[in-house]
Amino acid sequence: MRKTIIALTAIATLSAGASQAQVALKPGTPSLLVWSPQQQSEGYRSIETIYKVGTIKRGRKVHPLPAAPKQIDFTFEYGGRTWSVDDYMKAYKVSGVLVIRDGKVLLERYAMGRRPEDRWTSFSVAKSVTSTLVGAAIQDGKIKGLSAPVTDYIPELKGSGYDGVTVRQLLMMSSGVKWNEDYADPNSDVAKSTTMTVEPGVNPLVRYMSRLPRENAPGTKFNYNTGETDLVGIMVSNAVGKSLSAYASEKLWKPYGMERDAIWMVDPAGRERGGCCISMTLRDYGRVGQFMLDGGLAGGKPVLPAGWTTEATSPQIDNGSGGYGYFWWIRPNGAYEGVGIFGQSVSTFRDDRIIIVTNAAWPVATGRELSAARAAFINAARAAAKAM
Repeated sequence: MRKTIIALTAIATLSAGASQAQVALKPGTPSLLVWSPQQQSEGYRSIETIYKVGTIKRGRKVHPLPAAPKQIDFTFEYGGRTWSVDDYMKAYKVSGVLVIRDGKVLLERYAMGRRPEDRWTSFSVAKSVTSTLVGAAIQDGKIKGLSAPVTDYIPELKGSGYDGVTVRQLLMMSSGVKWNEDYADPNSDVAKSTTMTVEPGVNPLVRYMSRLPRENAPGTKFNYNTGETDLVGIMVSNAVGKSLSAYASEKLWKPYGMERDAIWMVDPAGRERGGCCISMTLRDYGRVGQFMLDGGLAGGKPVLPAGWTTEATSPQIDNGSGGYGYFWWIRPNGAYEGVGIFGQSVSTFRDDRIIIVTNAAWPVATGRELSAARAAFINAARAAAKAM
């Protein structure tokens, strides 16, 4: 998550190697990490025209998100000035905001030319969807449980630093396997893992991860690891015997009633990236949040094990900033969040039954001021929703 312009430039240069985390449809496509503002505005809502993707098919029904009788429109204080919702969206390149309470829409607004039917890429919000699919695979009996060894589902990892690492430890980002996520370092693992040569029948990411040494005892230390979130996606796909897109369609998009097919970016081996890049509509982001808030039920039937949604979105390990669940961030203000770079977030206040979604095209991947402004907006939106 510690990304800067220098870091993004470094990783963009590295991504021109033999293999990338995503596969462009046209030669010479610049890394999506360093797109221009115009490329962001157009590309974030049309990823399928730029990269190879899988499709998460929707079903025949749509889960309703009715408008509340009264809508909210508020101002808030930040940085020594008063902001309206439109002020915030314009200044911080926000393409959509959605506020839901008790399943009803209190605020839905679009900008940057985006329409309600337009999808927008998730970046790392996809991680939270992937962890939810782990829960579905456990409910289906395809994964034996959180204490199951990851090597049971990715046998190529046997004899590596992942021996003895459990599914739960992967979801907590605490495998203990050594990993460097420094994007400014061309010799970091996050850089080198995207430049592996693709060989027939060999997943380049699995091969790279299998060569990493053990640094800490499993389950003892949080270490943000994008490679492992993609690994979890491979684990789920292997366990259920189908692509992540097909499984997400079967367990979530069709039964819960998403309004539009979603798009999921694939890696050079043709596997959907467990750690990145699902594109969906603003309202479908809200439905993902509502599905979790409602306990993982779709059509009145449990998709996830009993208690999964609460456990996954509660602190499981100390990450130094509020806690971390199963690919969900736990915030000091009581929210649990799925978060993606460049301004993507799904924030849920469980006790208030409030969900707040933001999609954006920030000029840089992340930054303290950008995050502080978003937090001020989210806190104000929560207060306005609670006052209704």
